[in-house]
Amino acid sequence: MTGLALLPRDHWILCYRPSWWRVDLVAGLTTAAVVLPKAMAYATVAGLPVEVGLYTALVPMVVYALLGSSRPLSVSTTTTLAILVGAELNRVTPEAAPGELLVASATLALLVGAMLLLAALLRLGFVADFISESVLVGFKSGIGLVIVVDQLPKLLGVPIDKADFFRDVASVLGQLPRTSLPTLALALLLIGLLIGLPRVAPDLPAPLVAIALAIGVSALFGLERLGVDTVGPVPEGLPPFTLPQLALVGQMWPAAAGIALMSFIESIAAGRAFAGRKEPQPQPNRELFALGLANIGGALLGGMAAGGGTTQTAVNRQAGARSQLAELVTAAAAMGTLLLLAPLIARLPLAALGAVVVVYSAELIAPADFLAIRRVRVTEFHWALIAFAGVVLLGTLRGILVAVVVSLLALAQQEMNPRVYVLARKRGTDVFRPRLGHHPAHPDDQTWPGLLLLRAEGRLFFANAQAVWGQMEALIERAEPRVVVIDCSAVIDIEYSALRLLTEAERKQRDLGVSLWLTGLNPGCLRVVRHSELGSALGTERLFFNVEGAVERYEARQDQQRWPPSPEPAAAQAPPSPPEHPQEGSGDR
Repeated sequence: MTGLALLPRDHWILCYRPSWWRVDLVAGLTTAAVVLPKAMAYATVAGLPVEVGLYTALVPMVVYALLGSSRPLSVSTTTTLAILVGAELNRVTPEAAPGELLVASATLALLVGAMLLLAALLRLGFVADFISESVLVGFKSGIGLVIVVDQLPKLLGVPIDKADFFRDVASVLGQLPRTSLPTLALALLLIGLLIGLPRVAPDLPAPLVAIALAIGVSALFGLERLGVDTVGPVPEGLPPFTLPQLALVGQMWPAAAGIALMSFIESIAAGRAFAGRKEPQPQPNRELFALGLANIGGALLGGMAAGGGTTQTAVNRQAGARSQLAELVTAAAAMGTLLLLAPLIARLPLAALGAVVVVYSAELIAPADFLAIRRVRVTEFHWALIAFAGVVLLGTLRGILVAVVVSLLALAQQEMNPRVYVLARKRGTDVFRPRLGHHPAHPDDQTWPGLLLLRAEGRLFFANAQAVWGQMEALIERAEPRVVVIDCSAVIDIEYSALRLLTEAERKQRDLGVSLWLTGLNPGCLRVVRHSELGSALGTERLFFNVEGAVERYEARQDQQRWPPSPEPAAAQAPPSPPEHPQEGSGDR
């Protein structure tokens, strides 16, 4: 079966081995110890009750486990999705009662799922590579900073009216004198535990230990009497059936599109990063399909928008998961928590959830990644900064738009400004390499008086043809050659507008006494050139299979001009003649 068939041939259920079940069981329980505390914490980031996080770790996880293409991917909710959901709910239903808030969340998750399904039907899986890594670094760092600021009131035990990033910071600073010292002390203790425990006891699930400790301290010392806010009553039992509110669809669909995009990008990135060498790689269109149904199923049973998380997928893989059976075990643990542990969760301090969120959201803030990008490409460093500033200054949902626009502009800039290189030959070889700048790295490379070798790269089309020829023309004016050889071996396509410009350029250079030659055209480009006016002007004499052949022709012409013919037989005088069709082999391939 292919396409979006429910169970393709490489699905884990059809390939399951009996020897895997033990490691999958252990991995599922280990992952649950990390996922469930974080899911509850992320629900509070979105302004939702903690049980919504458990619903999201139950229903979407089961649906994805049955339909998804990644074997280790762990699907519930993530820091990015939680803050995006929270921002949209705060915009649409700022004063909503808890019941209305749950319906609004379900409506948003349903919309997200519908958009993912539509993208799967339209085969839009290629958008997984649409946002550049540098832009994603800036976006996620901005999200991390926004989340940390968002959780500060829980850590300090003070209320604020949430607005935008800077007003929230100002509100927190204004409330500092009213800080609840017991709340702050508990938060600092748990943050220290979450940071230190993985270093001294990496096998222990730090989030579970922190949550259990917080519940124990709260019950033992009666922290509520000391002013420490707790979760409060948690409904016991399975998730309730929830009908979406269709009246909200018109207001929520733009945000749902952005959340769907981030859910898919995060999920496909995590699935690819942790795929085993002998496992099938995640299939983008199938991931859209599985995530779409996972979100729809979650929406109907009380969950929030869901997607695959990098941290929880890493835990799942490191614990030895071989298949999605591990995630079914994690979902079963979520169900057990809902059925049996609701009274204990009610005693959980909100500061503990805030501590979990802050520690794991701070990982998104990645100064080292910014520096690594800057060392490689300063331009992409600027893109990362713009995406970061977009989230902080404009908000998370508009930040997605900024990230997409910056990625598009970056792509357009790269396509519209391809580099043109001057080539020289490494002495004693047939290797031609760029001479960069006025002080080339290999000054002893071989060049030829009167011959200029140029190399263009990428696709030549209407938007960049003028810029490419402008670079070439400047190099020609500087070198004043008699022959210009353009190496097209790195040109993947020549669009009609670019071909017309090259035709005019060849005519202009010919009038100036400069001969233009082309080499290395791929079969498609060669066919286009041959059928054009440029091909008629060049003939077979100025089309070459590679740069080496063009240089040999140039050297032969120079030898002929340097040594006039002697009165010997014509066969001995004639310079080597070109093949009748110098690129015939290339054109037929």
